[in-house]
Amino acid sequence: MLWRAYLDAPNMTNFFLFKNSLLVLILTGANFLFVPEYIAGTTGNASLMAFTRALGGNSLKDGICVMGVNPGPVKTERIITMLKKRASSLLGDESRYMELVESFPMGRPAHVDEVTSLIVFLASSRAGYSTGSNYTVDGGISSRRSI
Repeated sequence: MLWRAYLDAPNMTNFFLFKNSLLVLILTGANFLFVPEYIAGTTGNASLMAFTRALGGNSLKDGICVMGVNPGPVKTERIITMLKKRASSLLGDESRYMELVESFPMGRPAHVDEVTSLIVFLASSRAGYSTGSNYTVDGGISSRRSI
């Protein structure tokens, strides 16, 4: 599945989906992560959010919808590998990685379909008047500023 391949991609580069007159930018929740260790990623994603708003603000006159999706942590092999590595470093045992998500909303990362369902909706005609908006799917993490 295309969405799964993106979410599992080791590099997590930004993904652009063109479907007829639709542009969806799949970013990351890193645009809300204001820490020096990830300043380049935060800056890049924040600029793509601004790009989405600027382009989408005028794109309907050309019949194009432009939207951004910002997923937080999503349960994929990539995030599990990262959590295991962090558990090994912090807790001395990679098998304890689920302890690290106890502070996440609902005590877990998002399920893939919780993100892809939004993307499917945005790609449908039911979202035809939506453009220039960024949608965050992170269980409120970015509103809390930390997990």
